[in-house]
Amino acid sequence: MASREKRVKFVVVGGGIAGVTCAEQLSSQFTSDSVALLTAAPLVKTVTNFKQVSKVLEDFDVEEQPSTVLEEKYPNLKVIQSAVKSLKAKEHTLLTEDGQSISYDKLCVCSGAKPKLLTQSNPHVLGIRDTDSAQEFQKRLSTARRIVVVGNGGIALELVYEVEGCEVVWAVKDKAIGNTFFDAGAAQFLIPTLDQDKPEKALPCKRARYTTEPATDGAGRSVASRERGSALGPDWHEGISLRGAQKVSHKVTLEYQCGVESISSQKDSSHTPPAGHNTEEGTWPVYVKLTNGKTYGCDFIVSATGVVPNAEPFLPGNNFALSPDGGLLVDDHMRTSEPDVFAAGDVCSTEWEASPLWQQMRLWTQARQMGWYAGRCIAAEVLDEPIELDFCFELFSHITKFFNYKVVLLGKFNAQGLGENHELLLRCTKGMEYIKVVLSEGRMMGALLIGETDLEETFENLILNQMDLSAYGEHLLDPDIDIEDYFD
Repeated sequence: MASREKRVKFVVVGGGIAGVTCAEQLSSQFTSDSVALLTAAPLVKTVTNFKQVSKVLEDFDVEEQPSTVLEEKYPNLKVIQSAVKSLKAKEHTLLTEDGQSISYDKLCVCSGAKPKLLTQSNPHVLGIRDTDSAQEFQKRLSTARRIVVVGNGGIALELVYEVEGCEVVWAVKDKAIGNTFFDAGAAQFLIPTLDQDKPEKALPCKRARYTTEPATDGAGRSVASRERGSALGPDWHEGISLRGAQKVSHKVTLEYQCGVESISSQKDSSHTPPAGHNTEEGTWPVYVKLTNGKTYGCDFIVSATGVVPNAEPFLPGNNFALSPDGGLLVDDHMRTSEPDVFAAGDVCSTEWEASPLWQQMRLWTQARQMGWYAGRCIAAEVLDEPIELDFCFELFSHITKFFNYKVVLLGKFNAQGLGENHELLLRCTKGMEYIKVVLSEGRMMGALLIGETDLEETFENLILNQMDLSAYGEHLLDPDIDIEDYFD
């Protein structure tokens, strides 16, 4: 079996944004050393159209590409398509599912996170995390009349907005939609969009998209792959048609402050149809009983209830310090508690003393930043050079799109950790923009911008320089005052 043993200087696990960014960083810094990127999926995620919008805000697209694209760009980088079976950290050896043994000098674990499913192995419950599950969703949606979506994060928000031709029942555990990102006011600003006809789609985006061949068994039947691919890109629903079987364009029923009590495949006598629902609605493949007492029949259920760090394969036999959420704890040089093992992206949890304006959130932007910084930290350790915590960890920042609005999050945008000691300023123009500023003792601590406000750079500067704004009071958001002139 000697041929199955490899010696590689740098090994990165995970073909998502954090892993690919880290592997690229190492390959370009150590051109004469070998770098291996292990990925369970045949495609890797790469950052394209990267734009530095301001000092910390960055905007980019995520593209899936065949791994050969990376190997062509970096001659010293080898992509190995296999999942990790186990890690022997003391011996600096990684065993793969397909029987290879890889010994490394430095390892960076970027294995991402996996969806928290409502229930395992129920054929009527679908989690959406990677390209394969998104395609499966599209296929099942095409014949669906009604689906139940459970969850309140980014994927649930995008899904509910994008689905057409199918009734959607959206079960949200909170008092408002999207509370990871928004306050109740912003949620109210966005809700009317769910009932409107969507703007005509621009011409389809011209990016190359690659799909994976479904895995087949010996007889050529397709089998569900057990390997998880990496997470979806921020615009995963572009270019796949999310249409159901109904004539309705958009019908969303929101059920707040509830979860799923039970899921059953037939209507039993205790099922009472919710008020306003036709009792003669026929039979459904699956029934969902919500904790608010209502029961809905539907074609299938989408579980979009968040993710858990995918650290499992690395734990047995090793001594990793873990955070309460199951992430590998990393210090301010992205090192785990095992020597020469680093981690970045969704699989890790930061344990350094965070800047008062930053928090970890498992989002694309942070996966890229952490992967890039982890590559720099590994290089610094190898070259025995000092390295400072990167500036991107000074201020939390994220740009995304929800319900076709541009959304910018800065700092403590939801007053995270500020307790009672803060005030909010709001400016809202229905259907146009929603601006919220979080102030504490006269200083701007965070902001949420929905729409084309063009205020992100000004607000970023105000948050970073912590200028006392008490004198401006309510006028800070007065639309007749050009705030940018004040603070440039």
